[in-house]
Amino acid sequence: MRVIVHGGAGSGTGAGRPTPARQAVLDAAARDGAAAGTPLDAVESALRRLETDERFNAGRGGAVQSDGVVRVDAGCMSQDRTVGAVAAVPGVEHAVSAARVVAEETPHVCVAGREAAALAADFGVATGVDLTTARTRERFADADPLVARGATHSPRTHLDWLRDRFGRDGDHDHDTVGVVAGGEGRFVAATSTAGRWFALAGRVGDVPQVGAGFFATSAGGASATGAGEDIARVTLSRRAVDHLDDGVSADRAATLAIAEFEELTDSTAGVVVCGPDGVGSATNASMQVAVAEN
Repeated sequence: MRVIVHGGAGSGTGAGRPTPARQAVLDAAARDGAAAGTPLDAVESALRRLETDERFNAGRGGAVQSDGVVRVDAGCMSQDRTVGAVAAVPGVEHAVSAARVVAEETPHVCVAGREAAALAADFGVATGVDLTTARTRERFADADPLVARGATHSPRTHLDWLRDRFGRDGDHDHDTVGVVAGGEGRFVAATSTAGRWFALAGRVGDVPQVGAGFFATSAGGASATGAGEDIARVTLSRRAVDHLDDGVSADRAATLAIAEFEELTDSTAGVVVCGPDGVGSATNASMQVAVAEN
């Protein structure tokens, strides 16, 4: 089984900047995945390691929204189009496990909010977890008095603050982590995130949207990272897998998808791909990747 893992393609600053320490965690996550029994086990195992490590913007230490709460999103999909996703979930460190519950235990594609946390808890996923860290609490408090007051100011006021600080679609740390695993004709893609720093409370980006943050068919799978709104607008992961369907290599599929993304947007993104010939990746930003095979 082959596994390719990415650690996000965001601003390249702060905790998300490429470092040897982050690469070591990615390498370990890829090895965890490759040692798993099935592609679905592989993506869950790999992402759980990244969700626990505050160097990455998923689970513990993830981005804080405008009201001071960390809300996580995740999605997974297998080649038979079995899909599960969760969105805007508070207090769940392992969003990928919650997404797997949706895929395996419900007739739904996506469950959101506190109800998603309750569902996950019923199937043994830990909930009620404080996902903030000393670093994220300090960053939130220091950002601006408007932000530090959290829910005491209106969404419109917060949007004005975001535009003043970052511009309408400015880069404010939107790293996401993901993994694609495949072997013997089976493929699974999964992605997990805490979203964008200082986003409106309840904001949901590309990650739990099928075809945007993740996608898989019998031709292979893809996981995307970067500017979530634009990734959703152009369905980046689906584009990469469509190229696999056309018979190109995994690496070429990733390159073509990012080229199309650049033609359509002014944003940054990255994508990792696993297909019958192997794995590939491409980005127009900074993205660390790890690969393992067993």
